[in-house]
Amino acid sequence: MNTTTVDHQHHDQTHDHAHDHPHGWRRWLFATNHKDIGTLYLWFSLTMLMIGGVLALLIRVELFQPGLHYFRPEFFNQLTTMHGIIMVFGAIMPAFVGFANWMIPLQIGASDMAFARMNNFSFWLMPPAALMLVSSFFVPGGASAAGWTLYAPLTSQMGIGMDIGIFAMHLMGASSIMGSINIVVTVLNMRAPGMTLMKMPMFCWTWLITAYLLIAVMPVLAGAITMTLTDRHFGTSFFNAAGGGDPVMYQHIFWFFGHPEVYIMILPAFGIVSQIIPAFARKQLFGYASMVYATSSIAVLSFIVWAHHMFTTGMPVTAQLFFMYATMLIAVPTGVKVFNWIATMWRGSMTFETPMLFSVGFIFVFTIGGFTGLILAVTPIDIQVQDTYYVVAHFHYVLVAGSLFCLFAGYYYWSPKWTGFMYNETRGKIHFWLSLITFNITFFPMHFLGLAGMPRRYADYPAQFTDFNMLASVGAFGFGLSQVYFLFWIVIPSIRGGKKAPMKPWEGAQGLEWTVPSPAPFHTFETPPVIK
Repeated sequence: MNTTTVDHQHHDQTHDHAHDHPHGWRRWLFATNHKDIGTLYLWFSLTMLMIGGVLALLIRVELFQPGLHYFRPEFFNQLTTMHGIIMVFGAIMPAFVGFANWMIPLQIGASDMAFARMNNFSFWLMPPAALMLVSSFFVPGGASAAGWTLYAPLTSQMGIGMDIGIFAMHLMGASSIMGSINIVVTVLNMRAPGMTLMKMPMFCWTWLITAYLLIAVMPVLAGAITMTLTDRHFGTSFFNAAGGGDPVMYQHIFWFFGHPEVYIMILPAFGIVSQIIPAFARKQLFGYASMVYATSSIAVLSFIVWAHHMFTTGMPVTAQLFFMYATMLIAVPTGVKVFNWIATMWRGSMTFETPMLFSVGFIFVFTIGGFTGLILAVTPIDIQVQDTYYVVAHFHYVLVAGSLFCLFAGYYYWSPKWTGFMYNETRGKIHFWLSLITFNITFFPMHFLGLAGMPRRYADYPAQFTDFNMLASVGAFGFGLSQVYFLFWIVIPSIRGGKKAPMKPWEGAQGLEWTVPSPAPFHTFETPPVIK
C-alpha cells in the first residue's frame, strides 16, 4: 500500500470523527453509504423471499392431492398472483440491487454510488410497496387473482386489492429506475484511473447492461398498469373490447416489459458466476470480450421476442415465425456464455467451496431451463403446452436455479468481505446439496405434468396427476426448509461472529499451497494474473 492511500485513509478517519455518523436506527433510515444500503436491500429481499416462499408452500399444500381441501379457488389464485409478484419485484430484483450497491463501487474503485441520497430514497420506496402488496390480502375482495401478469379483462373484475397492487408496483418501478440511473452514472463516471470499461469485472458489465434495460422497460410496465387503472376507474376502454379497446393489446404492452424483465433477473446472475468460476478454477475468465458482447446481444435481442408469450392469441403465422426464430437466436449468446464458463473451468486447479458449488449447480440447472425455453420457442409445441405446468417448470428452472442459486453463490463468495467473518463451510455445502436436490424434486416432475396437459393456476386437478403433484409438494417443503436453514444456521451465525475472514479469503482455499498464481488479492478485485 503506498503512502498516499495511507494518508487518504488517515484523512478519511479524521474526517469521520469530525462529523459523527448517525448511529442506531438513524444509521439505517438516513443511510447514504452504499454498503449500508446494499445491506438493507439484501435483508429486505431475504424477508420477501420468505414471504413469497410461504405463499408457494400454501399453493403446494392445496395441490398435494386432487380435490379442494384448504382454500377457495379465488384465494388459490390470489396466492399464485402474489407469489409471482412478490418473488419477482420483492425478492430477486432487490437482491441483485443489493449486490450492485455493495460491490460495484468496490470493484471499480469508486468512493460510493454517484447519487447517495437518491440511493437511500430508492431503497425506502420498497418497504411501503411491500407492505401494500402483503396487505392487499386483507382488503375486501382480497388480493388480485389475475395472475402475476395481471391480464385484462380479468383485472376489471378484481376488488380494491388490485388497485393497491398497482400502486405498489408503481413504487417499485420508480425505485428500480432510480437505482438503475445511479448504477449507470456510477459505472460510467466514477471508475478509478486506468479502469477502462473493458477491464471492469464482469459483474459491473452485466449490471451496467441490466440498468439500461430497466430504464428502458420499467416505464412500459407503468404504462400498462396505469391504463388498467384508468379502465377500472375512469371510464377508459384501452383493454375493454365493448368500448373499442383490445385485451390482447395489454399482453403486447406487458410482455414488451416482461421479456426484457426476465433478462434483468438473470444478467446480474451471469456476472456473479463469471467472477466466481475464475476464482475457484484459478484461471482468467475465458473469452472476456465475448462475454461482454454476448451479454449486450442478449439485452438487445430481448426487446424483439416479447410475443413468444402470445402464440395462442391468434397472431398471423408470419409473426409467429418471426418471434420463434428471434427467440431461438437468444440461445446463441447464452450458449456462448455457458461454453465460456466451461472453458474457464477446463484444466483449472478447481476446488469446490460453496460459492463454486452453487455456480456449477447453476450452470447445470440453468442449462436445463434454457433447453426447455428453446423447446417452448417452437410455436407448434408452445401452442400445446402454453399455460401448463411445463411453462411453470421452465421459468422456475431459470429463475430459481438461475437467479436464486447465483444470489446464494454471490452471498457465500462475498459475505466474508461484508461481515468480516467466514461462514461455516460444512453448513454451506449442506445448504447447497439440500437446495439442489429438493429443487429438482419439486420442479422436474412439473415438465411431465405439463406435457400430460395439466393447466397452471388451477386449485384442483384430475386424479391422473396426483403422484407428480405429491412429489412436487414434498420437494417444495424440503426446498423451503433448506432456505430456513440458510437463514438461521448460516447467515445469522456468520454475521454474529465466527472465524475471522482473512484478507484474501479464497487464496489457496482449503489450506492448500498453490504453485499456480492464485486469484487477485480479494480486496483489490483485479483480474487474476495470466497463467504462463
